[in-house]
Amino acid sequence: MNDKILALTAKGVKIPCPHSVEIGDDVPVERISGKGVVFHSGTKVFGGKTVIGSGVVLGHEAPLTAVDCVIGPGVELKGGYCRGSLFLDGVAVGSGAQVREGCILEEGVRGGHCVGLKQTILFPFVTLGSLVNFCDCLMAGGTSRKDHSEVGSSYIHFNYTPEQDKATPSLIGDVPQGVMVNRPPIFLGGQGGAVGPVSIGYGAVVMAGTILRKDVAGGKLVGCGTTAVERDRSRAHPGDRERKIRNNILYLANLVALRRWYEEIRGLFFERSEFGAEIKQGALTILDGALDERLLRLREFIEMAKERDPSFREPRWDEAAAVLAPGREVNVGRKERDTFMRIVEKKIQGNGADYLKVIKGLGPEEASLGTAWLQAVVDESARKLSATVLPGDKKSGS
Repeated sequence: MNDKILALTAKGVKIPCPHSVEIGDDVPVERISGKGVVFHSGTKVFGGKTVIGSGVVLGHEAPLTAVDCVIGPGVELKGGYCRGSLFLDGVAVGSGAQVREGCILEEGVRGGHCVGLKQTILFPFVTLGSLVNFCDCLMAGGTSRKDHSEVGSSYIHFNYTPEQDKATPSLIGDVPQGVMVNRPPIFLGGQGGAVGPVSIGYGAVVMAGTILRKDVAGGKLVGCGTTAVERDRSRAHPGDRERKIRNNILYLANLVALRRWYEEIRGLFFERSEFGAEIKQGALTILDGALDERLLRLREFIEMAKERDPSFREPRWDEAAAVLAPGREVNVGRKERDTFMRIVEKKIQGNGADYLKVIKGLGPEEASLGTAWLQAVVDESARKLSATVLPGDKKSGS
């Protein structure tokens, strides 16, 4: 038994079969809670960025490998492989999962067996069925465990095109409204898929077996049949190209707003919890990485488009990167932000630091202040990004 396992068991971590557990030399034992944590047989933990909160159970159904993961209280990862991702309070994911870099699973998220995620952000209570491939998207909606957004089993978010690009992030819900945990759920029926990038509004229901290839407004019921197609293959129509770019811009702008939310609002709660500073930093690191990833994929897409379309304006990538820099939009919507923060701080003093209890306890007018602030951040970020990267006539500069 190595020194790391001895140190963990001395702290109170339960390791029923210590000789079957592997802890990397770089894992910081001081950032693993000793309260109710269980490492079952076949658990492997690696990485100097590791954080594990109280009540975490790893590998109950099958071997589990976690590399540089930030795992909040009460999380259960039942088996599989996780790397460079954040799991907040009460997340539970079944065995056979592969959660790769850049994922944030917020409070109460559930996933069945064999779930594949990468660069995926799921807001509270979002539930994924089994055999789901759901990479490169953000999903919100729902208000509780009984009223949650759902992705049916055997669902695929198609995130790679025949043109070999991945400028395909889909926004299912949004950040300004979604963080308030008060919007109608979104339902994506099983044995279906979405060809990213698409935007789907709150309350939308997509019937089982449907493959989405276009945006869906909120409150719509959508079902798509299959039609045989055989024709000469051509590159994407310019109109579709511009839609893809605008959806990428909107996704990036929402990520900017989410980073502000984690900085300004979630930070108030993190600072009151065990390993709160480390969890907050882990979240911000992932969000910064997500912004870099999405800008890179958009740049690759536009560079390929320029090769085929000489009228395509030269994007100003340095300016685009500056729009996404931390703190750039800190003063946007400041009046609404300051008022909203005072409301949240007062509720924390009265109700404690339970994030969901405080946010779900906001009245409609109170929540609307926070939404207005974040929407202003989205709108301003999208406006600036559009000015730097949207296609146009080189001569006119439009």
